Amino acid sequence: MLMTFFTSTTTALFSEDWTPQNTSAYAGTCIFLIALSAIFRAILAIRMNFDSVQALLARRRDPAYVLRSADGLGGVAVGRPWRASEALKWAVLDTVLAGVGYLLMVAVMTMNVGYFMSVLAGAFVGSFVF
Repeated sequence: MLMTFFTSTTTALFSEDWTPQNTSAYAGTCIFLIALSAIFRAILAIRMNFDSVQALLARRRDPAYVLRSADGLGGVAVGRPWRASEALKWAVLDTVLAGVGYLLMVAVMTMNVGYFMSVLAGAFVGSFVF
C-alpha cells in the first residue's frame, strides 16, 4: 500500500466502479467529497445540539410547551427518564455520523492529494456554514 500522497486523476473511490476516467469525473468526485464532508459537519452540529433541537421541535408542535422545574413553576428543566424513542433517535444519528465519518476516512486513506484537500475543504465549509 502506498504511504505517500500522490496526484492522480484516476484514483478509485470506495470501489473499482467509481474510478474517474477523465478530469471532469475527477472534479465531480472532489465536489462530492466536499459535499459529503460538509454534510458530516452538519450532522456533527446537529448531534452537539440535539437536545435543543428536540426542544425546539416540541415547542413548534405544541405552543403551550414549557420546560418545568421540580416544583412546576418553570425555571431549570428537570431530568427526564430514559425513553426508547429518544435513545433510538440518538442511535440512528450516531450510526449515520459514524458511517459518513468512515467513508471520509476511506477517501483520505487513498492518499490522493485532491481527495484529501476536498475533505478538508468540506470540513471548512461545513464548519463555516453550520
